Amino acid sequence: MMKHTIITIGRQFGSGGHEVGNRLSERLDIPLYDHNLIHMAAQELRISNEDATKVDETVLGRFLSAYAAGSVEYRAFVTSDESGRPLTDRVYERQSAIIRKLAEQGPGIFVGRCADYVLGDYSNCINAFIYAYKEDRVRRIMKLYNLDEKKAADRIKKTDRERRIYYESRTGREWGSIEANSMMFNVSLLGIDGTVDALEAIYRKWESRDQ
Repeated sequence: MMKHTIITIGRQFGSGGHEVGNRLSERLDIPLYDHNLIHMAAQELRISNEDATKVDETVLGRFLSAYAAGSVEYRAFVTSDESGRPLTDRVYERQSAIIRKLAEQGPGIFVGRCADYVLGDYSNCINAFIYAYKEDRVRRIMKLYNLDEKKAADRIKKTDRERRIYYESRTGREWGSIEANSMMFNVSLLGIDGTVDALEAIYRKWESRDQ
């Protein structure tokens, strides 16, 4: 039985979820798993990081196949030459197996990739969702990617839509809902540091329960 504590972080695009995870990882001295999960899955599947990234947390593959069934290029991209299964399904399944294996080995922080659902059988999971007001997210994305306001807002809308469809199609749960998460944090109110402070305190409390 897994006794160490795991943190999963769902996040709106531009809310600062990755930064929260990164700072929390440094404070707690435990591993952060985010984009590196893509590279791990790509390595095990023997595909390029680029191809794995294209289907990471997106609606490509299974969801859109009905709309793109006539596209030779699309089928060549999403389909394995071994099994004929969509690449997005194989990446998701391999990432899920990696997440479970890493969670069994020790404490860690998992960002996105339906980790809350994948680790649903583990009782020692803190499932957090990070969100922020739209205007704050727009400002953050403008600064991070050097975009104007409209392009930043469009990118947020597109990315959140992809994450929502990806999560809901995999889990059957509503993305960003309280029913799917143990707790939710508004970074616009708490700030990055305040959110990290709260999660650190919760983590340390959970770790001390059985001591």
